[in-house]
Amino acid sequence: MNQVLGTKPLSTEAFHASVFEISPKVAVFDCDGTLWSGDAGSTFMKWTIDTGLVSRETADWMDARYRAYNRGEVSEIAICGEMVQIYQGLREDELRRAAKEFFAARIERNIFPEMLELVNQLRAQGADIWAVSSTNDWVIEEGVKHFGIPANHVLAAKLEFRNGLATDTLLDVPTDEGKVASLAGVGITAPDAVFGNSVHDAAMLAIARRAFPVNPTAGLLERAGKEGWAVYYPASVAPA
Repeated sequence: MNQVLGTKPLSTEAFHASVFEISPKVAVFDCDGTLWSGDAGSTFMKWTIDTGLVSRETADWMDARYRAYNRGEVSEIAICGEMVQIYQGLREDELRRAAKEFFAARIERNIFPEMLELVNQLRAQGADIWAVSSTNDWVIEEGVKHFGIPANHVLAAKLEFRNGLATDTLLDVPTDEGKVASLAGVGITAPDAVFGNSVHDAAMLAIARRAFPVNPTAGLLERAGKEGWAVYYPASVAPA
């Protein structure tokens, strides 16, 4: 139940209690908008343009593509892939240094303390925790370090590297049904708990023993109403 059906969102206490009452052995988290506020993927893209990490020609092309995406002319999976492919030719160590600097400067302050507490408690109880995101893996791996989630439990947009340089070959772009496919690729087909904020997490939420929409977008809020999923808003993003 949720606001669509006239029921108030869960309090933090009720949200945490509803997670622990199922004693999850496997818990899966989306990242942007779920573990922290904002979209780290698009923000990183703009930051790397502003700092000159990518060329002006590439930046202009990407800007045009992103505007087309916002008009509905480019698909979600296409734009997520292209936002990673623009870094082809750059060194992996350079990208990881940039991701570390970016996350500390722009995203770390947006971490939801309620979600950090939840993940830490789940880890303490021995839950197997995974992060799944359509944002590039350099930023996500850097971000989830704060939650104690290791890089080998991150499924994110990923490029192939050759001789230390990024290519334009996409290895994965987990979004929509692709998140379910990425989880299946590591043997997770029925996680106990899944947490997500967007309609692009809906397919992943649907395979969970219990789904937890967190800070839901309008599209996910509507889906939650149809499915009877209780929703939760961290204090910093709670509706008035």
